[in-house]
Amino acid sequence: MFAIVQILGFLLLGDVRLSIYQIAFWFLEAGLFLVTTHLFRSFIIKRKWLSYNMSKLIPRVILAVIILASVVYILRMAIAMPLNMYNPNVAWRMTNFLGLSSVYALIFFLWSVLYFIYHYFERYNTSLKHEAAMNEIELNNLKSQLNPHFIFNALNSIRALVDENPKKSKNSITQLSNILRNSLVTDKKKLTSFNEELKIVKDYLGLETIRFEERLKTSFEIHPDSNMFQVPPLMLQTLVENGVKHGISKLKEGGFVKLKTSVTDNEFIIQIRNSGTYKLNGVSKNKPGLGLKNTRHRLELLYGDKARVEIRNESKNIVLTELIIPNNESINN
Repeated sequence: MFAIVQILGFLLLGDVRLSIYQIAFWFLEAGLFLVTTHLFRSFIIKRKWLSYNMSKLIPRVILAVIILASVVYILRMAIAMPLNMYNPNVAWRMTNFLGLSSVYALIFFLWSVLYFIYHYFERYNTSLKHEAAMNEIELNNLKSQLNPHFIFNALNSIRALVDENPKKSKNSITQLSNILRNSLVTDKKKLTSFNEELKIVKDYLGLETIRFEERLKTSFEIHPDSNMFQVPPLMLQTLVENGVKHGISKLKEGGFVKLKTSVTDNEFIIQIRNSGTYKLNGVSKNKPGLGLKNTRHRLELLYGDKARVEIRNESKNIVLTELIIPNNESINN
């Protein structure tokens, strides 16, 4: 490309008569630049200049391009000799040396700028890919931490029924089988449809209703547009389970779990109300448990700061868990 530019410039601005020696010289000169920049690139990599900051890099690049320009000017004399284009009186004139060396230095400097810019963006893209991969791994780890906790509690529910009512225990095993089958599918996804998540919640509450019998009441108030949204797999079930474990199970008289959804222009809101008081294992309500911490972390990885989950005492005997997801995360988008 360098040789072609010189030939076109000569044709446009100079004598139209070109000798074969002149053309050969320009192509050899271009090859000299190619070899020199290749060696310079190897030198940059070996000396790890790509890791330097600007204050450390700029003076080194300037010194290097000056040296390279001088070396190329000298080497081009060796190319010119066999082509009968060498004139020592012209070649070693100080004005010619400084003039052409400055042009060569500018070419090398522009090449260096483009080279470092390319590698800056290359490393930036690699960093983004690495960060995305790490987030994916971390998200999968968080999901795997939640699943064993759910299975453990579900098996305890079934165990409590085996001796008392084998028929109900058989039904509960079927429900657990449905939950596990769904979880195996949804565990491979970042998001799942709200309807699928709601089925898991209903199966889970069905298990718990069998165990608690009349002590657990459930109700659902679902907005008709809820099926247009996606939610993180097993997150809703985990929040409902939290209400049963830390609310209903602590009350002798039992209580209720009510799930309600609503849709606004900007948000999909899921509210879970359960009987009890927000206090995790006797710990102050200002200190979140591991399950809530993982839930918030999963939301952050998936939505950034656009989603949130909050648990608070709505009244003396009612705990409200509110999950808010940005409405642009619909299935149709």
